[in-house]
Amino acid sequence: MIEANLLSALLLFLFAFGSVAQSKDEPETVERVDFGRYAGLWYEIAKIPNRFQRKCYRDTTANYKLRDDGRISVLNRCIDKEGKSIEASGLAKVIDSDTNAKLKVSFVSLFGIQLFWGDYWIIGLGDDYEYAIVGHPARKYGWILSRKRQLSSEDLEKIKSILRERGYNPDDFAFTVQSKTESKGTQPFN
Repeated sequence: MIEANLLSALLLFLFAFGSVAQSKDEPETVERVDFGRYAGLWYEIAKIPNRFQRKCYRDTTANYKLRDDGRISVLNRCIDKEGKSIEASGLAKVIDSDTNAKLKVSFVSLFGIQLFWGDYWIIGLGDDYEYAIVGHPARKYGWILSRKRQLSSEDLEKIKSILRERGYNPDDFAFTVQSKTESKGTQPFN
């Protein structure tokens, strides 16, 4: 009986330690997000290239609108290589109401039911909400967003520092072409 209790206690300790160790490996989010300030139009400055944005060539934006039910409507837009506009409408829901920094987002709806929710964590935010850094708990994805089509070199350096602090490699990010910027094509974010 004592051996069974000791084994149970050991397994409980290992499970608890494993959970803490796993959560410590996840990127830290910002302390608090005010969605009244976060809502609106954002320009994608850079991203970790991903399969679901592979057709987007330039002018990628995200527009967030607060809904009466507490969720957030999402409208992503971009232009493909042929100059055609692509849109994706989705829905976001807060999963951590203490900070509002952890959300789930879905762009797939079937008969009014949202399917395939993905993680959307706000891991960096400018003091005046002039930029946002969005990540994923396993660092599979990442986006740098701005209220303007381009960021100052000072803000880019702050963002790179935050990315490193959160366990991201800034070199994994590629700049997004915005029509009214001087960028010519996709380049590393370094």
